[in-house]
Amino acid sequence: MKNILTRRSIRKYSSCDVDDKLLNRLFTEAARTQTMGNLQLYSVVVTRSSEMKAKLAPAHFNQPMVTEAPVVLTVCADFNRTSQWARCRNAEPGYDNFLSFINAATDALLFTQTFCNLADEEGLGYCYLGTTVYMPQMIIDTLKLPKLVMPVATITLGWPAEEPPLSDRLAPESFVHSETYSDYTPADIDKYYENKEQLPENKHFVEINRKETLAQIFTDIRYTKKDNEAMSEGLLAALKNQGFF
Repeated sequence: MKNILTRRSIRKYSSCDVDDKLLNRLFTEAARTQTMGNLQLYSVVVTRSSEMKAKLAPAHFNQPMVTEAPVVLTVCADFNRTSQWARCRNAEPGYDNFLSFINAATDALLFTQTFCNLADEEGLGYCYLGTTVYMPQMIIDTLKLPKLVMPVATITLGWPAEEPPLSDRLAPESFVHSETYSDYTPADIDKYYENKEQLPENKHFVEINRKETLAQIFTDIRYTKKDNEAMSEGLLAALKNQGFF
């Protein structure tokens, strides 16, 4: 059993499969997580075939673990199932709006995190792919998601074939606020980010990219304004196509 303090993102997996019995048990247990109105506003698409993983890979910038992991899980915000249930019971649903997407996305992400914690306890390895919301329409088309179903999280899953070093984390004092939000002074920023900025690997990253600060790595290379705006447009278009606007 792993401890949350030693949690790692795993990108390399052994050839051993993750059997359906274990996977279904984890789904059952993860479904005990919090959910709005007890509606469980999520669905999970399980991808095992090499053909389907290859089709999903471009939506995740062809990261190798998408095709190499035994299992890929796409967790979706889903108001389609609840709407179908309502119509079959002489009730008219009103969930084709942005608030409903937020509620369903929250449900889906709570389920995802609970599933990840349970996978840790079993000794499984996984990687959470933030790329899911970058090019969602590709995922929607590949997985044939109907209206009111939107992909929000992807997990590559398998038995670990690596033990990477722990990544750094900010201390609670940097993100916990008492009673009201206290904005950050330059001195606060210096204090809270010093350890991160002084890590040898981060200093090396700044050097090889010919930048002045670690922050510039994020603003100028990893998450640029141009890319954020372009992918925001794609995300909003996909939400509209899926009926949430």
